[in-house]
Amino acid sequence: MTLRLVLIRHAKSSWDDFSIDDHDRQLNARGRRSAPAIGEWIADRGDIPREVLCSDATRTRETLDLLMEQWPTTPAVRYLQSLYLAPATTMLTELKTAKAPIVAMIGHNPGIGSFACGLVHERPDHPKYASYPTCATAIIDFDVAHWSDVSAASGRVVAFTTPRELLNE
Repeated sequence: MTLRLVLIRHAKSSWDDFSIDDHDRQLNARGRRSAPAIGEWIADRGDIPREVLCSDATRTRETLDLLMEQWPTTPAVRYLQSLYLAPATTMLTELKTAKAPIVAMIGHNPGIGSFACGLVHERPDHPKYASYPTCATAIIDFDVAHWSDVSAASGRVVAFTTPRELLNE
């Protein structure tokens, strides 16, 4: 059996008001354009998740809302405080609790970039994969029956994109 992970970094957030707590920062205009483009890309590929593990930060929630506007079905969503600025090890721990065959995870850098690199046995030949810019999205397959069986370097990248590629920015 193959399980599929849709690994998404939150869209570009605003730094306009430094008095706002980092957890509460919202998306900026570019982020509000990028997330729907990624959502459409996911839908066009047929990779609509049935379950989403999402950081509980404002910018990840907003990213997910904009993604889901492009999807024909609404997945089950778990907003997890543990994913806020989580390191790769925490992200793997949370992923192991998933149940659906296609799962999306939405998080933050630097953890999500480290997670993306550590999950796969071979990185794609893409100059932005290691840095995982805002709203970067990887589709990663695992040849396991249960998410609890996923381990480091066990995944295979099926696709990777960034909003700039989709929007020609």
